[in-house]
Amino acid sequence: MTSFDNALKAYNGNASFVAFDLETTGLDPVNDQIVEIGAIKFDRRGPIARFSVLVNPGIPMPAEAVKVNNITDEMLAGKSGIEKVLPDFLQFIDGSTVIAHNAPFDCGFINEKLKIIRAPYPSLPNPVIDTLAFSREKFPALKSHSLQNLAAALNISARDAHRAEDDARLCMELFKYCLNCDDKAA
Repeated sequence: MTSFDNALKAYNGNASFVAFDLETTGLDPVNDQIVEIGAIKFDRRGPIARFSVLVNPGIPMPAEAVKVNNITDEMLAGKSGIEKVLPDFLQFIDGSTVIAHNAPFDCGFINEKLKIIRAPYPSLPNPVIDTLAFSREKFPALKSHSLQNLAAALNISARDAHRAEDDARLCMELFKYCLNCDDKAA
């Protein structure tokens, strides 16, 4: 029995989930900005819908961030800011359990930006599942639980590392793998 047994019950029922990932200008949710949101809504039958959008951060992209996610100022020019994008994302995830790898990071950014747009609630109202914690529980012997290393160890194909939609897909696949694997696996 694991702390994620309720997730398995919900997954086997009629629940919908949204795996999501963010790309940002840095690591500080107060001072850094979201530049990309990728999300995949799914249930036990498979993907239902996708949400993928670049977000103009209102500041130049730091060189360190560009090295990680390959998102440039040119790609962000003319894109909407977080105040326009975040309400659409909230509508997309409405009624679903959200899933993120290292959820405190992604949810921390979302919650900080909710303050900016003056959302009717101070933090994400959705239940949250962290696949980082889930993978550590399922695979304690693995040395690294980074999303990319887990994907490689579990033979989950990564296509576009450090881009939000593909990382969301990896997160979804990791979640399903963790739900369906034998506790003695890996």
